Amino acid sequence: MPTSTARSLALTAALGLAAACSSPSEPQTQASAAPQEHVAIVTETLEPYECGTITRLNTMGGLFLASQPQPADLEQAVKGGVKTVINQRHEDENPEFDERAFVEGLGLAYYNPGFNGPDELTDEVIDETLELLRTVERPAMMHCSSANRTGAIWLAYRSLDGGLDWDAALAEAKVVGLRSPDYELIVKDYVDRHSGR
Repeated sequence: MPTSTARSLALTAALGLAAACSSPSEPQTQASAAPQEHVAIVTETLEPYECGTITRLNTMGGLFLASQPQPADLEQAVKGGVKTVINQRHEDENPEFDERAFVEGLGLAYYNPGFNGPDELTDEVIDETLELLRTVERPAMMHCSSANRTGAIWLAYRSLDGGLDWDAALAEAKVVGLRSPDYELIVKDYVDRHSGR
């Protein structure tokens, strides 16, 4: 697909999501109680975003990087055009919510390359998740509980696929939610072995 067509599709999807969610930089007034159309963030850089009650949410290139969404947040996101959910939590971490059934019931694709803790952040998990980021239908939402795991995968993705140097990719990953020094070290080793750095 030509780059301009891909960008047009990504922009169209982002505009659709913006109708359901919004940029936190949009001014809110008392008069905004009536429904209003939101304006999409049109950028190729990582930007903060808001959608329902999601506490951490950033967007770039049709990817929404998040902490745990609630069912109403997922309903709101699907109205805005999200096609895919990548859940980085083990399904048994949130036993009161069958996210797979809920997401698939909304008609979305659902993937679950879950990991929890440094021992589970293996090459296989990173490989699988990077392949998903490269190939899933966008807009896509990738999340974990707090965005710490999401930030770790974003670090690998931006280092390898985004062409960022390590420091720039690490800065983005921390904005997304990366807090674990262990995850950072594991991803650094992975990136070094897969990029020849």
